[in-house]
Amino acid sequence: MQTVQTLARPVKMLVMDVDGVLTDGSIYLTDSGDELKAFNSQDGLGLTLLRKSGVALAIISGRKARCVEVRAQALGVAHVYQGIGNKAEAFAQLLADTGLSAADCAYIGDDVIDLPVMRQVGFAVAVPDAPNLVRSHAHYVTGSAGGRGAVRELCELILHAQGKLDDALAVYLA
Repeated sequence: MQTVQTLARPVKMLVMDVDGVLTDGSIYLTDSGDELKAFNSQDGLGLTLLRKSGVALAIISGRKARCVEVRAQALGVAHVYQGIGNKAEAFAQLLADTGLSAADCAYIGDDVIDLPVMRQVGFAVAVPDAPNLVRSHAHYVTGSAGGRGAVRELCELILHAQGKLDDALAVYLA
């Protein structure tokens, strides 16, 4: 059986769901119908460190919200697919667009809509409040909840497995 470190070492791209992963899953709607989401700043720094280390970032979300585009742009997420009913199709397009293989990717999700991608990637990750079925298909379940540091935890795990964590953090320890 492969260790989590072994599975994280070859990751070239991290693909993420949004609701329940980058957020706590809550969806806030204004009276005018605008959607609001709360993103975790520590997750954001983790994604920035991971991207700067050479790992590409992507989002595949079943919902569509302008705030996701804004957050993705701020973090340098190069590939954003929103309003996706079939995540496997979007993932196939992402692989075609990037030239990567599914084995090169990690995916973090929180619900059954994520399973078609989780079952393909080299490193599948779930958040702890994901349904049992989803967690059973994950190679790793984060200790932190979605929107509460799960993505940061995964970023640091990948950086550590690739021997890049100390360099990524060195600027803050100087």
